[in-house]
Amino acid sequence: MLKHSEFIKFAIVGGTTFVVDTAVYFLLAFTILDTKPVIARVISGGVAVVLSYILNREWAFKNRGGRERSHEAALFFIISGIGVLLASGPLWLGNNVFHMRENIAGLELAIVDFMLGMIIGNLLGMGFRFWALRRFAFPDEQPRGGEGGSTDSKAAATELSDEELGHA
Repeated sequence: MLKHSEFIKFAIVGGTTFVVDTAVYFLLAFTILDTKPVIARVISGGVAVVLSYILNREWAFKNRGGRERSHEAALFFIISGIGVLLASGPLWLGNNVFHMRENIAGLELAIVDFMLGMIIGNLLGMGFRFWALRRFAFPDEQPRGGEGGSTDSKAAATELSDEELGHA
């Protein structure tokens, strides 16, 4: 479980930001930005990125370090910006190459928008972000125990903190 806890936390953060991203996207895309869904997607992605940074830094990747906070934040936002562009790509293709807004409307349009922008796009962006964040923004795993726990890299179970053992 400890081996995969970082990915599980990343996925929980992703699920949380997915809900925020989706809500903001549909609020914008079907109100004030109804003729500009890709702009709505970029804005909703930007809101989700800010929330994602806070949750990933303070929870999912908190045992990683190796970079100064400002450098880490800059890398996070650059990587996440690329992720938002990747997530917007399928929706952009649907609208600008296949002209779907000229051919469908209403519930069908909402479903296609959701599939292109929120499912396919987010999967592309998520895969890229997980790889790039671990590789560039949060590269070095701190020794087990880190703050408040054991500083021994091969600590016994009695030396580990509750969080490292998966306790609340």
